[in-house]
Amino acid sequence: MLEQFSTEILENIIDALPLEMSFIDDTDTLRYYSKGDKRIFKRTPAVIGKKVQNCHPQKSLAKVEQVISDLKAGRREVAEFWIDLNGRKIYIRYFPVRDKAGKYLGTLEVTQDITEIQQITGQKRLLD
Repeated sequence: MLEQFSTEILENIIDALPLEMSFIDDTDTLRYYSKGDKRIFKRTPAVIGKKVQNCHPQKSLAKVEQVISDLKAGRREVAEFWIDLNGRKIYIRYFPVRDKAGKYLGTLEVTQDITEIQQITGQKRLLD
């Protein structure tokens, strides 16, 4: 159960995951990003409290706004993109975050370098 975790433990669990997360609230304001010195898209504490529209390049702004609008309205339950960046394959997913009643609380962005994952073949069982 979540109430058994301190904020510090939960944050360290999230930071241990091999991915990046950012959360914008229902007003499109950036409220959280996972830490890590190997982040693909660097974040600084100064971005907390900024509108997401001010955190993306102008050329992608219309797409970002469309994705958020679709997630808010329930037209999508996920938006997925992948890009090539510095010889790496980057997988970016956006998910709506809703309360138990279905009310939109914000959007979670999950970014992962999947370059090595794409190379997996066959099987590897635990402790092989």
